[in-house]
Amino acid sequence: MDDSVNKARRGLLKAGMAMALGGLGGRPAFAALTADNTPVRELAFMNLHTGESLSTVYWADGFYVPQGLAEINHILRDHRNDQVSPIAPRLLDLLYQLHGRFDTSMPFQVYSGYRSPSSNNQLREASSGVAKRSLHMEGMAIDLCMEGIALDDLRRAAMEMRAGGVGYYPDSHFVHLDIGRVRSW
Repeated sequence: MDDSVNKARRGLLKAGMAMALGGLGGRPAFAALTADNTPVRELAFMNLHTGESLSTVYWADGFYVPQGLAEINHILRDHRNDQVSPIAPRLLDLLYQLHGRFDTSMPFQVYSGYRSPSSNNQLREASSGVAKRSLHMEGMAIDLCMEGIALDDLRRAAMEMRAGGVGYYPDSHFVHLDIGRVRSW
């Protein structure tokens, strides 16, 4: 990276840290899930329904970055009604760790992040495979794939992590991940 990019990133991180110390993001990261010493964690997403892309720092120097979390909450909003809700930081840590298992810089391609109760009910009426108490409604689940990564490899890596639920939907071309109890289907 050139010096101007590094300066810009440092400025963003300083602003995020200032906000973090003021409240929302001042919680320490879940060290048990991501036992690395990386000073900055970044995630990239492509929302397949809205066409939006995002690459953002969501964690820096031991704390969640409020601006990064807000950007992620927005891109992972319910695309059916534009409702935004917080995405659980622990889910983001899971995604960060999962992405690190693959030699790729490609973003996560997202089918569904947060899902409002009304959207969840609509989907339940159309399909028996939608849970009544879906963790999507709590910002604790995501349906995704990654370009260049076989869906079965993504599923296998997520299952090896034993950090929550893993659903495999090859016909719909996505893997469901959540931070609920460890299970698979």
